[in-house]
Amino acid sequence: MKKTTSALTIAGSDSGGGAGIQADLKTFSALGVYGTSAITAITAQNTRGVFAVEPVPPAMVVAQIRAVLDDIPPAAIKIGMLASSEIVEAVASAIKDYDGPVVLDPVMVAKSGDALLAREAEAALIERLLPRADVLTPNLPEAARLLGCNPARDATEAEAQGRALCGLGARAVLMKGGHAEGPSCIDRLVTASGVVAMEQPRLVTRNTHGTGCSLSSAVAAELAKGVGVEPAVRRAQVWLHGAIGAADGLGIGEGHGPVHHFHEVWT
Repeated sequence: MKKTTSALTIAGSDSGGGAGIQADLKTFSALGVYGTSAITAITAQNTRGVFAVEPVPPAMVVAQIRAVLDDIPPAAIKIGMLASSEIVEAVASAIKDYDGPVVLDPVMVAKSGDALLAREAEAALIERLLPRADVLTPNLPEAARLLGCNPARDATEAEAQGRALCGLGARAVLMKGGHAEGPSCIDRLVTASGVVAMEQPRLVTRNTHGTGCSLSSAVAAELAKGVGVEPAVRRAQVWLHGAIGAADGLGIGEGHGPVHHFHEVWT
């Protein structure tokens, strides 16, 4: 019997459905990959903000991961919100023998500005999971926070910070350009081979909730299909651009609405 390609997301739950586990599973499905999950935290949120966060006990996080790995081995893993240092340690331990590609999205702050990773957990993330990342996907503020410096102000600084993160163990770093300014959004893929800039026209919309989660899970989905890192990132970026472009047509919520994960499917 033919096995369907699957990917595992390890992340927090977004009750509003636009980010986190929900966005990851929608992305996997939209890109033709079966999604499995391990929930690290439960959040009460909508398009206007995050109102409560409850971390899942680390032992339960490990149990979810092991249950999936034992029966539905993923062709790639995406890691998102981890909430606490204890959960970081639990995830690192649970995937230590996994030999497939790992995409790490260092989720620290929600679109609303609410903290999603405890400050004391950042050191554990850098030490335990960053060296496990085949692709690290920070936005400019996240990259700066991981390095203890100011956000990159131009291409030179963004590339330098990407190289510094590679120096901490990540095999590839996608420096996302969504927080930069200008008519184009430029993501820079930094590897030992150099830097590849990937550019898309910047879209004007407030409906960008879940863009980071969706991009990293799209990269994971493409890696799960056996695509190389650079083409996986290119495909993910093009797909997300389409999802952002169609976001205003959804009409979800009164704040920062979600991107349209199924823009290629729904009519």
